Order: sequence, then C-alpha cells, then structure tokens
Amino acid sequence: MTFEELEQRVREWAFARDITAYSTPQAQLLKAVEELGELASAELKANNEGRIDGVGDVIVCLIIYCQMWNMDVTKCLAHAYNEIKDRKGKVVSGGAFVKE
Repeated sequence: MTFEELEQRVREWAFARDITAYSTPQAQLLKAVEELGELASAELKANNEGRIDGVGDVIVCLIIYCQMWNMDVTKCLAHAYNEIKDRKGKVVSGGAFVKE
C-alpha cells in the first residue's frame, strides 16, 4: 500500500469516528506530542515494536492535524525537504548536525 493510500485510510478512519468533527487541531497536536513521548520511551527501552508503533501513531496524528487545517502532509514533507536539501554541514560527536 502506498503512503497516499494509507493517508486516505487514516483520513477516512478519523472521519468515521467523528475525530475531525469534534476534535481540534490543537488536540491532535497535543496527541502527537503524547505519542512522541511514547516513542521516546520505546527508544530508551530499545523496544523496536514500540518504536514502530510510536512512529506510526505520530504520523496518524499529524495526518489528522493536517486534515483539520486543509493541509496535505506530503506537501508539508516536500516543503521541509526543499528547506534542507541544499544545507551543508556535518554531524559532530554526540549526534548533532551543525550547519556550515
């Protein structure tokens, strides 16, 4: 299944459960942050299943957030990529990326 197909299924799932009707973008953003916390917990525990679940849950929340603002999550990703694609720099000890 493609990303676009999965995104559409998430949108339909959220609509069928009245999330888009009764939730708010702010609530979805907070839910994404909560799920990101669960992902961080899975990372600290080296729990690969938790990592997979956490990444998926964050993406679901962001898809719904974008839907509520009439934004396309793929376009948001493309925008971010276009911002970073020409950046120069390198990762230093400790894992931080330092721009030139």
